[in-house]
Formats: sequence, C-alpha cells, structure tokens
Amino acid sequence: MKISTGAGLKLVDYFTPHNTVAESSADLDLGSGGAILLPDVQDAGGVTKHLSVGAGKDALIYVVDRENMGKFNASTDQIYQEISGQLGGQVFSMPAYFNGTVYFGAVGDALKAFPVTTAKVALTPSSQSTHNFGYPGTTPSVSANGTTNGIVWAIENNGAILFAFDATDLTKELYDSNQAANSRDHFSGNKFITPMVANGKVYVGTPNSVAVFGLLP
Repeated sequence: MKISTGAGLKLVDYFTPHNTVAESSADLDLGSGGAILLPDVQDAGGVTKHLSVGAGKDALIYVVDRENMGKFNASTDQIYQEISGQLGGQVFSMPAYFNGTVYFGAVGDALKAFPVTTAKVALTPSSQSTHNFGYPGTTPSVSANGTTNGIVWAIENNGAILFAFDATDLTKELYDSNQAANSRDHFSGNKFITPMVANGKVYVGTPNSVAVFGLLP
C-alpha cells in the first residue's frame, strides 16, 4: 500500500495479486514477506522509475512502480514486473539491495542475486550461494565500503550459522561461524534473525543475548 500523510493518513495506491483470495485460502499469500524501496533507476528511455520489490509465500518476485502500483484486477496482475520460477520456496523475509543488485533468501533455497538493469530486475539470478537456507529462509543484509568490498551477510536458522558472501559472486563464501575451532563463533539460534551491520561489526540477536562479530583483537 502507498499511504499519503499530507492531510492525515490516506490510501493513494495499492497492489494485490489477481488471485489473492485463492492464494489466501491455500496459505500462499503475498503478505508473508516484506518489500523494499529501490533507489531511483532509469529505464531504457531515460525515464526515472520509483520501484519497490518483494515476494511472499507464492514464491513470485513482484516489482511495482510506486507511481502506478497496479491495484486489483480479477483476471491479471497489472504490475510493473512479475518474475516466476526463480525462487525455490516461500519467502518469509525481506530482500536486500546493494550496488544495483537485489538479494533474496527463500525457504529451502540458495541466497540469490538479481541485478537491476535499465529499471528491470533480471529474470534469472546472476549468482547464488552453494548453501541452501532452511525454514524460514534468510533475511540478508549488506556491509560495504561505499560501492566496493560488498559483503552479504545471512543466517541459517538450522544450526544457527552466520554466513558472509562476496556480494559480486555469491558462490564465494568468505566466512561462516562454524569455521573456527572449539565452537568459538557459535551462538544460540532463533527464527527471523537479521544480521545488523554497524561500525565495522555484525550484530546477531539471539533469544537471550546479542552476539557481536568483528575483527579479533
């Protein structure tokens, strides 16, 4: 939904899939995942687009134009872009964005990178991790030095493992918290953990603590 706050809260635009009732009845609704706003991008004609992207239990990637979201049509989705067949499971997370690429972590699926070119999300991933993330998938986050040295951080709920991948090529795992001897980097697991990056450290919330990852003294 797009809500105006100019004169009180007012609904000004929205999108819902054409089969929203059937999806809800089958527990395949879009609402399980979150959406992110992309930076302004230009299409092939040089027109600036304001886009949002997200996914849900139906494993479709939805890209909406925030100036014309598509609303509801009973026969077809009148949406900016809709990508099917690329996510290997349901989505209970938000994607991440870095340097022209959107990252998704669906249930039972690899972490996948989708470049954004001329205001279109790629129809297939440019790279994906060799590790598959079990339920509830993973919500990635990114650390970087400006537009360089990008690292995508993601947590596997099963076994409570923090992963670091090269943002330009997700097949390159840079680190995981099972590597160090004597369980040095282990932490208590929890569902829906999102790694938070600040001041050169990665913070992970557990059921009873916060685990902090960074350079050793």
